[in-house]
Amino acid sequence: MGPETPPQLAGKWQVLCMLSLCCWGWASGQLRYSVVEESEPGTLVGNVAQDLGLKVTDLLSRRLRLGSEENGHYFSLSLMSGALAVNKKIDRESLCGASMSCLLPVQVVTEHPLELMRVEVEILDLNDNSPSFA
Repeated sequence: MGPETPPQLAGKWQVLCMLSLCCWGWASGQLRYSVVEESEPGTLVGNVAQDLGLKVTDLLSRRLRLGSEENGHYFSLSLMSGALAVNKKIDRESLCGASMSCLLPVQVVTEHPLELMRVEVEILDLNDNSPSFA
């Protein structure tokens, strides 16, 4: 095999650049928080705006909001501060059963430009169920 021609090199660079951009987008739009099950409504989970590097002054014009994922009703997002909070008590066992981990995906949306960010909230076990032995 001889040296690669310029069109072959250009094609490889284009593929490499495209993969880099895709992977960067996935990594830049993910946050992970944790909260203890049965937390009271209003309990702070995390500050999405701060953790994504958004200016608090821009949240209103960028229309920061929760997306349409099914778990969004468990949380509320403040348009004034970017704080993600518990909206209603979460029962880990009813959501995830006996699974070792319990992750609830939540989508956060901003506009101008349109961005979709995936937020995962881990629901920590309060250990409120007595152990059973067979």
